[in-house]
Amino acid sequence: MREFGRPDLLACCASPRWADAVLALAPYRTSGELTAAGEAALAGLSWEDVLEALAAHPRIGDRAAGGDREASWSRSEQAGTAHADAAILGALRQGNEAYERRFGHVYLICATGRPAEEMLDLLLARLANDPDVERKIVRDELGKIVKLRLAKLWEGR
Repeated sequence: MREFGRPDLLACCASPRWADAVLALAPYRTSGELTAAGEAALAGLSWEDVLEALAAHPRIGDRAAGGDREASWSRSEQAGTAHADAAILGALRQGNEAYERRFGHVYLICATGRPAEEMLDLLLARLANDPDVERKIVRDELGKIVKLRLAKLWEGR
């Protein structure tokens, strides 16, 4: 049986409502139970709660500052941008700005294992989305990130 503290869970998803919902179901016998609780908690979040979670994510192409677990995970997740050329990074900056103007929040993508060029292509394609469609995609991407982070938390990384 495992229990995690609120700061541990907030590193997985920066929504306090999400962290509290996952804490309420602790302790967990398996990583699958923890993942299921995380998914259920995400499904119950309002859009305002999702925006709160998004506010903790740096722009794609920016390096998260700090030595805490969340910043370390973010840098690892965005490893595909670490050696991208200046033209791609510049296009990502411009794309991030256009996305934020259009949708009012950071462009979120599960960046793990993706090269910078692919993240840029997806960003540009998503700019054409209807806001309701984009909200669904953002929730899905947040769910992927949270699932990966919960696995890392369970494994003690």
